[in-house]
Amino acid sequence: MAQEPEATVSTTTEAETTDPGPSQQPPLWQRSTESLLVEYATDEESGLTTAEAKQRLAQNGPNELTAKKQSNLLRFLKQFNNSIIYILAAAALVTLLMHHYSDSIVIGLVIIANAFIGYFQERSADNALDRIKALLVSEAVVIRDGQKINLPARELVTGDIVQLEAGDTVPADLRLISADNLKIQESALTGETDSVLKGEDPLPTANLPLAERSNQAFASTAVTNGSGRGIVTVTGAQTEIGHIQQNVAEVKQQATPLMKNLNGLGLGLSIAILVAAVLLFILGMVTKVYSLPVLLVAVITMVVGSMPEGLPASTSVVLAMGTQQMTKQNVIVKTLPAVETLGAVDIVNTDKTGTLTKNEMTVTDILTTADTYTVSGVGYDAAGQVQNDEGQDVDWQADPDLEWLVQIAGQTSDAEFHEEEGQWVLTGEPTDGALTALYHKLVGVDPDPQEIDSLPFDSAIRYSARLVDHNGQRYLLVKGAPQTLTRLMREQGEAVDEDAWQQRLSQLTRQGKRVVALGYQPVAADAVEVDDIAVGQNFHLAGMAGIIDPPRPGVADAVRQLRYAGIKVKMITGDDPETAAAIAQQLNLSEQARAITGPELAELSDEELASQIDKYTVFARTTPADKLRIVKAQQARGHVVSMTGDGVNDAPALKQADIGVAMGIRGTDVAKDSADMVLADDDFTSILGAVREGRHVFDNIRKTIRFLLPTSFAEGLIVVLSILMDQELPLFPTQLLWINMVSALTIQFAFIFEPAESGIMKRGPRDVTRGILSKLDVFEVTYVSLLISGLGMFAYDLLTAQGLSAVIGSTMTLNVIIFGKVFYLFNLQNDHPVLSKYFFRNKMSFVIVAILMALQAMIIYWPAMQGVFHTTSVNFHYGWGIPIIAGAIVLIVTEIAKAIRHRIDASTISREQRNF
Repeated sequence: MAQEPEATVSTTTEAETTDPGPSQQPPLWQRSTESLLVEYATDEESGLTTAEAKQRLAQNGPNELTAKKQSNLLRFLKQFNNSIIYILAAAALVTLLMHHYSDSIVIGLVIIANAFIGYFQERSADNALDRIKALLVSEAVVIRDGQKINLPARELVTGDIVQLEAGDTVPADLRLISADNLKIQESALTGETDSVLKGEDPLPTANLPLAERSNQAFASTAVTNGSGRGIVTVTGAQTEIGHIQQNVAEVKQQATPLMKNLNGLGLGLSIAILVAAVLLFILGMVTKVYSLPVLLVAVITMVVGSMPEGLPASTSVVLAMGTQQMTKQNVIVKTLPAVETLGAVDIVNTDKTGTLTKNEMTVTDILTTADTYTVSGVGYDAAGQVQNDEGQDVDWQADPDLEWLVQIAGQTSDAEFHEEEGQWVLTGEPTDGALTALYHKLVGVDPDPQEIDSLPFDSAIRYSARLVDHNGQRYLLVKGAPQTLTRLMREQGEAVDEDAWQQRLSQLTRQGKRVVALGYQPVAADAVEVDDIAVGQNFHLAGMAGIIDPPRPGVADAVRQLRYAGIKVKMITGDDPETAAAIAQQLNLSEQARAITGPELAELSDEELASQIDKYTVFARTTPADKLRIVKAQQARGHVVSMTGDGVNDAPALKQADIGVAMGIRGTDVAKDSADMVLADDDFTSILGAVREGRHVFDNIRKTIRFLLPTSFAEGLIVVLSILMDQELPLFPTQLLWINMVSALTIQFAFIFEPAESGIMKRGPRDVTRGILSKLDVFEVTYVSLLISGLGMFAYDLLTAQGLSAVIGSTMTLNVIIFGKVFYLFNLQNDHPVLSKYFFRNKMSFVIVAILMALQAMIIYWPAMQGVFHTTSVNFHYGWGIPIIAGAIVLIVTEIAKAIRHRIDASTISREQRNF
């Protein structure tokens, strides 16, 4: 045997053969069997010798998928390596040194919880890699040394000749050199559930999407019918499934938009507070207001008081509440930040088959010689009727052609259904399933053909036939390609208006529907074999059936509402572009749904794709690598991207997207492990509720931040103002710690119970580049913190000027700060005036305020608490009256500011609308 061309055999990959240069070989699917045998130095009948195979195995390695593993300890420790964790750790240390143990414990728990969340997310990604690895079959039938042997699949090498039979899993990427009615299910790579008919002949087109390479077979796909033989062209990581695993491994887990915003906010605040602390310390040293120990305590108190250390805990609780709400809507969230991310997305990418559609091929149209009908009912289990052009039910049994078409549909199909967990599961080909479902829908029972003989579908003749006894007569029932059956009739001298039929079926094909022709011919009573009958002789064409995978109920409305919410829905599918465009049109994905195919995408550079990506709504004939490029291009344009999918082919894009959403029932384990969120009911419409909840969660987080910052800064400002005004601190350090503790345990959690604002879906997705706080928010934080601290200082000075003790002044000031927080809480709860019908909608906030008041009464009147926190029993006027007045002032000022803010927002929106 000729010596193997080493460079070719060892380096040939799919990527190198899809776009040949002037000096390169044409792609695999264009080459003849003879050139392939020479290329891979093998023999069609005898295969490789054992010696050659061993040499190639040593040179190229085994046919298996591997993934680099990281130790669990290193993976866990890595979660602590980010700036926000450093800041939280510093806050925990400071609060520990200040003996503020409750804060230290809370912050420590948040740090550990975040580390575990990141750890398990990375473990989940590793699980996806392991599950892809498991997709490769363990054994294969190979021709070696002229013998057909069973061989461990990992020992396959390029040039091996592999035999395929129905029920096998393809062990490596093959170029077929023979195929006998071979069908392969390639959903792992394309997402499409229809089995693909394969052949061995070279294909004329140089630039073909993977789904149309009908003379290739790919590792991990399943042989559903027939047999074949192919040459192994690539193995292991170089296979198409290997590329998917490599893409999944290379996609880095990204911080969610919320976490990026919170990290930036936390870092900025921490730096600002520390800088202010240093400046304050220097100022205190220069002015010598306090002794060094007292100054040091004052500065540390300012830092602890100003640091919103409760923010991570509050944020986590709000996210956890959102997770719980989503679970009730059949949406399982794997990581807390993912709850909010879906509320920020502006693009939802989704697969077609099974996500937007039912994955239940259904007969929707029937053409007979005289009439055109539609069939009501969607999917396998729906009741349905035949209707005329005016939408009226017709008696289908009264029309002989229609009655024959239904009988042929049932009696020529081998598809069967069984029910699993309330879902109909098809055994057989999707087209046969559609015809069986039509029969069952109209007749009400399963078909029971009186079969004499059958001829299975063959790509060479493009029809199937069944010899049956029906109503005391023997008939040949035939179904197949319309052009094939009309040609057979013409060849047998039967009258048929091919042009008229072609014009009518073209209307269906333009809608993305698959068209099957059905007809019958009477035969002699002693006919027992289909092969002996001349198909087309005395043949009657009963009609044609238009078949499509229909949209899932409710999806069109969900798409409409997502578009109303400012979110674009894009379809990414391995299906035919015409079929995909037809479904996009039915669902109204956009005003003008432009489509682009995978091969067209391949001609664009990453930069060109990013610049043009927003033009397209439908991406058809895509590969897993195409899906990944699409998501990356959208992110490069600044979009927050969601990806919805269920297959292995979706895994890289699911992991790359800002929020990956997998299907819970139909989804593969690989898809679920790669995603951030799982739809337990496989219902695309659940995304709508998840988007709404995501926006609700962000609103509550934003309200929490708007509440925590000014109320925390107010505590620190009291220390700053005291030093600047050369007076003693109106609050003792333990009192500041008390304020932080009771706030952390009570009032800051009031916002987790806030209902969603009305009109939450009217506004578009938030601009994640602007951060969490707007300029107006920053202004609000500034004036509210000055207002609350100023009122506290004023009340303290007022009492001490009247000769009252500093302890009474401190007790009153303590309550002024608390009541300032309470009344500011009422202002922030919703966008409406405080005195409106919305005042009592968050009933839990009143319970929380009542608990806070009880705690305040305890610290003031319980002697044991008085000694620790430097408080004293005070009368209602000083202890409660003045603090309530101060709180009311805070409410009035912030309500006036809210009204002004609404006017500014309304003016801005109006101006933007005019510009638009």
